[in-house]
Amino acid sequence: MIQNIAHTALIVNDYDEAIDFYTKKLHFNLLEDTVLSETKRWVIVSPSGSDGCSLLLAKAVGEEQRSRIGNQTGGRVFLFLYTDDFERDYKNLIDNNIEIVREPSTEPYGTVAVFKDLYGNLWDLIEPGSRQ
Repeated sequence: MIQNIAHTALIVNDYDEAIDFYTKKLHFNLLEDTVLSETKRWVIVSPSGSDGCSLLLAKAVGEEQRSRIGNQTGGRVFLFLYTDDFERDYKNLIDNNIEIVREPSTEPYGTVAVFKDLYGNLWDLIEPGSRQ
């Protein structure tokens, strides 16, 4: 049996501002942007060079969903962005005025820093150590 997780839904306030952040500030690729209705789009972004799980940007509908924007995991780190060059990507975060929540540190699993996306979701930027 072969299975994989294709997408993770990320609740956003606005499709275009989310696309702008992920493609211009984090340098993700816009893989798809298909209009499904007057209010709904199928928007998929993925880190550059990735062939794994991508993000489905899902515009919040209704108060319950809007209340989850930026805090889908109750204050825990939500997403983990692996990199082959921590210094390059950390500098990109700084250069783009992305809020750093926890400064870089070396952990048994690699070099890591925590940052917030445009809505406040917490991300780990990780360059895996040799045991990964």
